[in-house]
Amino acid sequence: MYGPIQQEDAFLVGLYLRDSPNREYWEDGRRVSVCDQRIGESCLHDLRRVPTARYDKPYHTLAFYLPRAALDAIADNANAPRIRDLRYEPGAGVNDLTISGLGSLLRPALSHPDQANPLFVDHVLLAVGVHVAQTYGGMRPMSRPARGGLTPWQERRAREILQANIKHGVALKEVARECGLSVGSFSHAFRRTLGVAPHKWLTEQRVELSKEKLRNDGLSLSCRIPQ
Repeated sequence: MYGPIQQEDAFLVGLYLRDSPNREYWEDGRRVSVCDQRIGESCLHDLRRVPTARYDKPYHTLAFYLPRAALDAIADNANAPRIRDLRYEPGAGVNDLTISGLGSLLRPALSHPDQANPLFVDHVLLAVGVHVAQTYGGMRPMSRPARGGLTPWQERRAREILQANIKHGVALKEVARECGLSVGSFSHAFRRTLGVAPHKWLTEQRVELSKEKLRNDGLSLSCRIPQ
C-alpha cells in the first residue's frame, strides 16, 4: 500500500522504472482506476486530492515534486497566466518521452550525488517543470519584448560565484539570487551573454583548469630533468 500522501497544494509526477501490474488507485478516498503501469510511463498526482495506491509487487519510481509556488514561478517567468490545474486521467500512465528522457538524465546524479553538478540538476528539474506546465497545464507564454543578457555587474558576479565553486558546483538559484534574477531569467540572460548555459560554462572552465594544471605539471617535470 502506498499512501495516503499528505494533502497539500502541489503535484507529483511519477516516472515508473519497472512494471507495476494491477495497480489500484484512489483519489479523495474513491477508487478511480485499476491498471497496469509500464516501465517508462509517467503518472500525475494532485496532492490536494490525497492520492493513494495499492501495489502487490515491488515497485520502483522516480518522483518529481512540483509545489504550487514552483508552477507559479514558471508561469510568471514566461509572462503567462498562472496555472490552476493540470489535465490528466487519474491513475493512468502516459507515455511521455520528455519526462522519461529527463528522468534518465537525472538517474546517474541520484546514484552518485557527490559527483553531480548542481547547476545541471537544476536545469533538468526546471525543464521538467516547464514541460509539465505547458503539456498538462496549458501554459502559453504571452508575447513580450526580447530580453537582453546580463548587465556587466551581473556577469562579473556570476563569474565570481561560479569560479569560486568550480570544484563542487553551486545551485543555480543561488547564483540567480545574487544577480537579482529568477532562475529562468538568469539562465536565459547568461546564455545570451556567454553563449552557453551556466552548467556548460562551468564544465568548460573545469576543462581549462585541468589543461592549465597539466601544462604546469609538465613544465615542472621538464625543469627537473637534468640536461
